[in-house]
Amino acid sequence: MTVRPALIPVLRYADAMRAIDFLCAAFGFVRYAVYSDAATPSRIDHAELVWAGQMIMVSSAIDTPFAQAARMRTAAEAGCVTQSLYLVVDDVDGHAATAAAAGAEIFLPPEDQPYGGRSYSARDPEGNAWTFGSYDPYAG
Repeated sequence: MTVRPALIPVLRYADAMRAIDFLCAAFGFVRYAVYSDAATPSRIDHAELVWAGQMIMVSSAIDTPFAQAARMRTAAEAGCVTQSLYLVVDDVDGHAATAAAAGAEIFLPPEDQPYGGRSYSARDPEGNAWTFGSYDPYAG
């Protein structure tokens, strides 16, 4: 059975193309669709990245009516993160090694968790927080 995600996180980056390259190299995402402005190819209007059947959306930090109304900021603009993403992986230590080799800042190294599983946490180049762990709440 294929699960179609109903919840898709959206992330904004000052340098979205660099972020897309990083997310693919460090965390294992794959480009599904990338739409840029023909006049400004470095500006990403909308991108879809997939990972293990799940999707995130990425865009450049563009001053759109939605971004204004929602008061959206990048992590760097806000000076903090207000959310993080958790992704279930089979090989936590191997994933952490790949992420570190690609330049991810590992701020919590891989370790066993008291609730089960093993996890590590990293920041992408623009400061967003990501956690990768073997604990799968759906596994029962």
